[in-house]
Amino acid sequence: MTAPLLPTIAPQIAPVLQWLGIIGTALFAASGALAAARLQQTLVTFAFFALVTGVGGGTVRDLLIGAPVFWVHDPVPAIACGIAALLVWLTPTSWWHGNDGRGRALDWLDAVGLAAFAVFGAAKAISFGIPPFVAAIMGVVTGCVGGIIRDLLAGEPSILLRPEIYVTAAALASGLFVMLAALGVPVPVASVIAAVAGFVLRATAIVNGLALPGYRRG
Repeated sequence: MTAPLLPTIAPQIAPVLQWLGIIGTALFAASGALAAARLQQTLVTFAFFALVTGVGGGTVRDLLIGAPVFWVHDPVPAIACGIAALLVWLTPTSWWHGNDGRGRALDWLDAVGLAAFAVFGAAKAISFGIPPFVAAIMGVVTGCVGGIIRDLLAGEPSILLRPEIYVTAAALASGLFVMLAALGVPVPVASVIAAVAGFVLRATAIVNGLALPGYRRG
């Protein structure tokens, strides 16, 4: 399956990677800065949270697939993280936080970033010759690891330990992208369809409180 897939999509992947990378990095960085805002931290901490959240998943992905770590060789992602942190720092708290202080904006920014990064990660993995199934897993890693690091730094329960539909949404986005690309759907079209599908699933879970059933013994 890998052989016919790669020649079909490789020439189309560069612009997809560029735009999805910028969008995903900025949105995840903003969600990291919002986590720092909830903790009433300094601007330096805002920037740190934004950076590790924005580039965390992509860093792990690049190390696993043997690619140069993207933000080390290109200053744009780190700059985008810094800008996102500064914007959150300068804007009123009421823009981001609800009456309960939870910060629903974080959930929505995270949902968009999750979907974009899941497709981004799968596309980049395929461009480096990773088999489609593993490429889809790399999409999940790209979309989820940054949020996991953010939650750990903020002292919140990791998204992995909550029953919310999160990893499943990333898996839907990355898996659907790989499947559509394998079927010959143009990469820009496949990426939009897959990212929207992942976002819709995550958004539905946020709005309706949907969760996967937990393990029940006996």
